[in-house]
Amino acid sequence: MDSKRDFYEVLGVGRESSQDEIKAAYRKLCRKYHPDIAEDKKAAEEKFKEINEAYSVLGDEEKRRNYDQFGAEGLGANAGDFMSGASDFGFGGFESIFGDIFGMGMGGGRRTRSADRSAPVRGSDLRYDLELTLEEAFSGCSKDVTVETYVTCGACKGNRTKGGAKPQLCGACGGTGQVTQVRRSPFGQIMTQTTCPKCGGEGVQIKEPCEACGGTGRVPKSKVLTVEIAPGVDTGSRIRIAGEGEGGARGGENGDLYIFIFIRDHKIFNRSGNDLYKVEPVSITQAALGAELSVETLDGEAKLKIPAGTQCDTVFKIKERGMPSLRGGRGDLYVKVWVVVPQKLTDGQKKALEAFDEASGKPSKKDLSFLDKIKEEIKKAWGGGGKN
Repeated sequence: MDSKRDFYEVLGVGRESSQDEIKAAYRKLCRKYHPDIAEDKKAAEEKFKEINEAYSVLGDEEKRRNYDQFGAEGLGANAGDFMSGASDFGFGGFESIFGDIFGMGMGGGRRTRSADRSAPVRGSDLRYDLELTLEEAFSGCSKDVTVETYVTCGACKGNRTKGGAKPQLCGACGGTGQVTQVRRSPFGQIMTQTTCPKCGGEGVQIKEPCEACGGTGRVPKSKVLTVEIAPGVDTGSRIRIAGEGEGGARGGENGDLYIFIFIRDHKIFNRSGNDLYKVEPVSITQAALGAELSVETLDGEAKLKIPAGTQCDTVFKIKERGMPSLRGGRGDLYVKVWVVVPQKLTDGQKKALEAFDEASGKPSKKDLSFLDKIKEEIKKAWGGGGKN
């Protein structure tokens, strides 16, 4: 995917272009580069495939949103499934595209047109948003998700007929999907072709529709699927489950299901990539004399030594105690020390602090006492918007 050109550049449109503008640009390029009319057929065929790859994504609003947000990676690891050929998107191959753009088929176009209308159509891809806790994202887990969708009717196997028999050719158009009308004019006979009113252009008729699906070939269904979540997923991670999307029409294959991951905010940890951040409260004594702290992590406690004279907002790193990476390894845990000043003191504590203050001497603006430095840091921190 990295070697492919930007899809907007391929179609010659801007990212703000509407769907109608994208479709118009696509049709214009198809007229220009269709292999059946271009002089250099080999070069035109490559260009034609590139045009259809671009339109297969930009012409679909959901796939376009993913592409705009995540680029080629937004199409998932199975991007080839999105761009495996024009027929996968209902284009029906080069002949169908040519017939759609120029209003005619190649080599008996009416039959090709009706065949496209009645051909199997792949089901739509579905999206499911799944919210996880940070702990679930850390350890990985299994989640049951309920998906409301349409699946191929089991009674008729998608053929839409009672008993699952194949639909019969339309007697009005002979299976072409079109009817021809001839009328006289001062300039001679004029022949016009219109969509067959009896079969709607499909070329087939269903005299006895399937009772289970009403002749649509699909039925609604609620499916419960178990999704395996790998350790280290983050908001924006996507999981593809092949064949669990919407059922195809007229016997077409199922679409895929895409699980989009969202991680809830945590009351203790903040996350950035695979690194975690937290605030650790310490007493004035611990900050002044140094201490060994037991720091909570997502997988137990970790020891952290802070040196004597540690100031408020000092940040320490504990290696490889962050989130696991999907590619292996782990991030780090960053601990910000927060010196807590007691609000209520006992008589003994007050006397001790007074003795400390007296022993330290009267501070000057250039030589603040340790206690005043701590107070100033706290005041500065709270004055800057509070605790981070």
